[in-house]
Amino acid sequence: MMIRIRSRDGLERVAIDNPLATVAQLKSQIETHLRVPTHAQILSTNRNLLLAKSRNDLTRFTDMSDPTARLSSLNVTHGSVVYLAYEGQRTVAGPAFHRAGSFGKKMTMDDLIAKQMRVTRQEKAYCELVSFDRDAANVFQRYVNESLAFAVKRGGFMYGTVSEEGKVEVDFIYEPPQRGGTQENLMLLRDPDEEKLVEATALGLGMRRVGFIFTQTISQNEKDYTLSNAEVLQAVELHTEGNLKEWVTAVVKLEVNEDGGADVHFEAFQMSDMCVRLFKEGWFEREIKEEVDPKLSRMKKDVVVGGKDTRDVDNDFFLVVVKISDHQGPLSSTFPIENRNSPVTTKALKNHLDRTKSLPFVKRIADFHLLLLIARFLDVNADVPALAACVQMQATVPEGYQLLIESLATAS
Repeated sequence: MMIRIRSRDGLERVAIDNPLATVAQLKSQIETHLRVPTHAQILSTNRNLLLAKSRNDLTRFTDMSDPTARLSSLNVTHGSVVYLAYEGQRTVAGPAFHRAGSFGKKMTMDDLIAKQMRVTRQEKAYCELVSFDRDAANVFQRYVNESLAFAVKRGGFMYGTVSEEGKVEVDFIYEPPQRGGTQENLMLLRDPDEEKLVEATALGLGMRRVGFIFTQTISQNEKDYTLSNAEVLQAVELHTEGNLKEWVTAVVKLEVNEDGGADVHFEAFQMSDMCVRLFKEGWFEREIKEEVDPKLSRMKKDVVVGGKDTRDVDNDFFLVVVKISDHQGPLSSTFPIENRNSPVTTKALKNHLDRTKSLPFVKRIADFHLLLLIARFLDVNADVPALAACVQMQATVPEGYQLLIESLATAS
């Protein structure tokens, strides 16, 4: 049977003649054909092995640690993918070299550039940690889980702060207009006027755009990738637009737990420097054809991966894992969210103010989504950041703003 071996060097194959083969025999074949010493190999059927960043992380993958275990008992059969991690270097056979004339083969400038474009893993992220406001994260995932049932994709821009140490705190998520996503693609319908209001509000709150968050669908859980090629392309485009070295891409998915139930799971990454460079320099094929494996991103020209020339790069090469935490931020997340199934009207403002009568006025309006609704009735350059600054400082809201907000609520 043929076993596919996926490592940091890409996808390779080894043949096993014995249907009762053990893990030890597979390791022996890998050593013989792929030149990775047996003692250096860590094998797993879990693709997250390739995202491990430290030796301690690697020790968590124990499903193939018993050398006497039969492959069949681990559901490893013909065509299965086994993930391989190892330390150190190995020699990978390169392409055959054919001489052309007395001075060898001539190389074009594109050939020379491609030879220098080596795609390797980036071990360290610029973002030390990303922390999500619990309420903002919960409101986003609950909508996707309960209203969309993870059947279509949903996305948003994350806003918050970045510390000098590289810690990103996400305090609210803005969901731009989007055409009812599909199982594989997320189509954002960007509204420049609305985004100006969002940016002005964030400015007043002392925050900025720090990342992109999107969901994967249930059908994608059955696929053998962390991010698809379409997701990589969209993520790196927004990463480049964000112009922030700590920019974070977050993925929300539904995963089956040990009890057979379903848990909502957050993962966070940065797109690698090489990924951003390749995108900026136009190496990515933007038109993704159906026959291309979604776990691979196709380049317009050859790049070097694991010593081999190729145009297909495993998407995992472009991902740098970021640790996740949570916190209780300064804003509430109880106001209806923009650009969902039902338009948000001033009636929602009245209901919200009625519910929060016992609070000081500045706390009653300390919700980004409420501020975004009010911003539509204010001057974007002066009033929007000024009102948001009152929320940030927890200062008394000027009477003029308070009267305007209350009149908007009573006019509904």
